[in-house]
Amino acid sequence: MIEKRKIDKVIMLSVISLALPAIAEMALHTAVGVADTIMISRLISKEALAGSGFVNQIVFMLVFILSSFNTGAVAMVARSYGEKNYKKLNKIAGQNISINIIIGIVIMILALVFSKEIFSIYDMEQAVIDYTHAYFSIIVYGVIFLFVSFAGAALLRGVGDTKTPLYIALLANVLNIIGNYVLITGFWIFPEMGIAGAALSTTLSRFVSASLFVYILFFKKYLIHISFKDLYFKGAVIKVLWKFSFPGAIEQALMQTSFVVTGVVVSSLDTLSEAAFRIIINIASLSFMPAVGISLAAAALVGKALGEKDVDRALKTGYSAALLGVLWGVFMSAILLLFPRQMILPFTAEESLIAISIIPLVVLAINQPLQNYMIVMSGALRGAGDTRSVMVITALRVWTLFVPITFVLVHFYGKGIVSVWIAEIISFVVFCIVIHLRFAGEKWSEIDI
Repeated sequence: MIEKRKIDKVIMLSVISLALPAIAEMALHTAVGVADTIMISRLISKEALAGSGFVNQIVFMLVFILSSFNTGAVAMVARSYGEKNYKKLNKIAGQNISINIIIGIVIMILALVFSKEIFSIYDMEQAVIDYTHAYFSIIVYGVIFLFVSFAGAALLRGVGDTKTPLYIALLANVLNIIGNYVLITGFWIFPEMGIAGAALSTTLSRFVSASLFVYILFFKKYLIHISFKDLYFKGAVIKVLWKFSFPGAIEQALMQTSFVVTGVVVSSLDTLSEAAFRIIINIASLSFMPAVGISLAAAALVGKALGEKDVDRALKTGYSAALLGVLWGVFMSAILLLFPRQMILPFTAEESLIAISIIPLVVLAINQPLQNYMIVMSGALRGAGDTRSVMVITALRVWTLFVPITFVLVHFYGKGIVSVWIAEIISFVVFCIVIHLRFAGEKWSEIDI
């Protein structure tokens, strides 16, 4: 699928050098959720784990859909950076921050008002419902900080800086882990807050992260230096941002709602299956996170190459990055196949929970190279500004294959949570071919930004 003649070792090294900090940053962002999962599971209960899982699914659905202006902003910032047009770059960055702040505030208010209605879609036991609302009532205040942090990290990556977001994510992760322990257990002078403590710790760590991005983007002399006048909306910039971000928002809406529908399907099973599902989701997130980092690097480098009018380098960047993603997928497949029990043990010592998680984890392992190829190729196309084709491909994958197959396998064949990853394999086999053909066609090189 990846043409050998299009693989460039020098470009591959550039992708790796840019991707490594992004990979570490993504891993740390994921580790915040994983830390919550492990500590809630081991220090509280599987009911608390299921409840926090439902909350995080809704929160990240909203954030990923509505922070999609970052998709267009990365392509525009990378292109402006390649053109050395720093005035335009700062205007784009400022207005992208403004949009994220406004959306974050609106979502936080709506989530608070409609919290009971939001979670009524799930079929949960009363104990799980109680934990869900206790966790959500605090975590929702951190939504605005998530929007600012995601926007700040995206803008910095657009100018090739993947290290600063890494350092900020590292600090936030350390604070979250320490805060989780002391606030869940009531260690030393701190109150014993249980699941509310986990929520408060995560919210505070997100506040610190957002504050640091604001300082760097507004008050530090840097490649991006936003002045307060850049925050005012300019019709020309917003129009282009909307053009390249709207498809990304639709893509995320379709993808994230498919995850919510899948969560609803899983919630029809027992609490043990729900808890196992959350554990496998966390392991899956860690396993493909390096591919997300490679994808972000590919987006920045493809955008920069097109800004410099070098289509051949943009093409080679996409293929080289995709090969790295596939190689990582093969490595993770081997790890998950050889050590499935060891991957589950950090999350739980409950034998029944371990037993029900093993087979889904093995199926997840088989999916790794395919999923990584899709992730990286999507990033390369987004960096070229071809967000519309990524939207269409994603929509078709999740709603014509992934969701229907999951539903049928769970409700008509009784396959349980393993259905989710069987459905993913089938959908990726088909649509990896589709996205490869789109990238190989090079029509993205004709897109003007």
